[in-house]
Amino acid sequence: MASSEPKSLLITDCGSTTTKAILIEKKGDEYRQTFRGEAPSTVEAPFDDVTIGVINSATEVEELSGRKLVRDGGVNRPDDGTGKNGVDLYLSTSSAGGGLQMSVAGVVGSMTAQSARNAALGAGAIVMDVLSVDDGKKPYERIKRLRALRPDIVLLAGGTDGGTKAHVVELAETILAADPKPRFGSGFQLPVIYAGNIDARKDVTELLSKMTTVECVDNIRPTLEEEKPERAREAIHEAFLEHVMSHAPGYPKLMEWCDHDIMSTPNAVGQIMRTVAEQEDISILGVDIGGATTDIFSVFWREDDIGNRENDYHRTVSANLGMSYSICNVLLEAGIENIMRWLPFEMDAAEIKNRLRNKMIRPTTIPQSLEDLLVEHAVAREALRLALIHHKELATSLMGIAHEGDISDLGGGKTGPQTVVDMMELKMAIGSGGVLSHAPTRAQAAHMLLDAWQLEGVTLITVDSIFMMPHLGVLSQVLPEGAAQVFKRDCLLYLGTSIVPVGEAKREGNHVAEIIIEMPKGREKIDLKYGDLKVIPLDVGEEAQAVIKPGRRFDVGGGKGKDVSRRLMGGLVGIIIDGRGRPLPFADDAAEQIKKNQNALEAFGLSWK
Repeated sequence: MASSEPKSLLITDCGSTTTKAILIEKKGDEYRQTFRGEAPSTVEAPFDDVTIGVINSATEVEELSGRKLVRDGGVNRPDDGTGKNGVDLYLSTSSAGGGLQMSVAGVVGSMTAQSARNAALGAGAIVMDVLSVDDGKKPYERIKRLRALRPDIVLLAGGTDGGTKAHVVELAETILAADPKPRFGSGFQLPVIYAGNIDARKDVTELLSKMTTVECVDNIRPTLEEEKPERAREAIHEAFLEHVMSHAPGYPKLMEWCDHDIMSTPNAVGQIMRTVAEQEDISILGVDIGGATTDIFSVFWREDDIGNRENDYHRTVSANLGMSYSICNVLLEAGIENIMRWLPFEMDAAEIKNRLRNKMIRPTTIPQSLEDLLVEHAVAREALRLALIHHKELATSLMGIAHEGDISDLGGGKTGPQTVVDMMELKMAIGSGGVLSHAPTRAQAAHMLLDAWQLEGVTLITVDSIFMMPHLGVLSQVLPEGAAQVFKRDCLLYLGTSIVPVGEAKREGNHVAEIIIEMPKGREKIDLKYGDLKVIPLDVGEEAQAVIKPGRRFDVGGGKGKDVSRRLMGGLVGIIIDGRGRPLPFADDAAEQIKKNQNALEAFGLSWK
């Protein structure tokens, strides 16, 4: 790297409850995260100034590192070269004050409205509502809904270029009639981003400029066969800075301190995942499971019509799935039976429900016993499973276009748009959020991800050690190589690699695969039987080479019965070999399923009593 590049950086993430600061320094030829601090966020009363939390978190890093980071009530810059005073760059992300909240509108709910929703989610927004001409609501209901929500930004899309203008103009009239007021700042107009039919720009602008600030960008769906969300995402980010952040308490001062635009926290997380996927040429699936919501991010590769490879990035927010405030929503959506099927002991359904209700009304409590912990992990599996289902439903090929099929599609086969999430092609799974990042043992985190997402083929399993991804996302905009270095060496904890043949056998004990692994200390040969779950130690930094020979009913990435050769990376858990089959079978008898769960915990070296 060039010598002119920064040698020290302070980066903060201003969350709704906590502001987290990290110090990144150049050590030799690479960047490393060296110190971390945190403090309560101060965007709300009685402080009403986000920079107080920033200074408090930076002060903790200062005390730990011995480097003077705070001066005259702000961030101390520049670095004086001694390693004791200042930093070269200061960057920040934010989801304080509830993050970026948007409403989107499109002509057809399953087409342009869906494309607009995906664009907003990809820009790091929480989508409060989606309006469309065919949503079944009466005009006054749409007006009432939009008026009540008070979004930060409205994204309006609809119509292919050159098509009819009437419907998208009708939606613009709905926005005008609602005249929604923004959350922050009473003296400015609500920003509306128009990303629809270019022929309707003049009409939409004339209508909405009376009460809102309108910006017209490229059509998200210029034709039925195309989706171009990039310009809309850029406009959302710009509007977020200019109209939302600038009116939030203390943010004008914070923006003056920063050497680069503030990014919304979810946008930053998605950005670092895209950066790493591009640099490593791999597909990534990541999750941030919180107390109220579960965000899933995916980056998969596809080829366009002329054979160029490009990544397909998607983000979804399951706003009703969380581990504290929303834990009873998980219970409601999953059902008590699906939670109980993960437990390694018998427990009354009413007892489980009462424990989850207590967690909901006391969201900051942590499990006080192993039994409490395993109940929480059972709920986490269901939250992760449901969030992935939701993500797959939204991360699809485009609606409204013809899809090629084959003879297998006839009589109830695949129809319509297909999800872009291919678990067999997945190369890295990333877990973050308290229940995963702060699990008492790393084996528990690996076990939860393996079960909940039913990983397939060969996948590297990781967790974010201290939820550093937002910081690295904003850093990737300035220093992508440095962000990737810190991501791989300090942010991610490598748990190990899973090998999962996909298929079903008639009974447990049937042959699944022969696996030959060339380990650093010798060869391992495994005859994998149906129902087996094995964990083989392979330390962090170690690698092995495996030849996997699946039975004729099983596929591990090359097709049913076809051998594959794969490089395996070690981790804190090791190599996980799962012969339980996919989809994961559950026993009808409760006692039999409890025994299966106990055996799985034993395989990971975990206890249930």
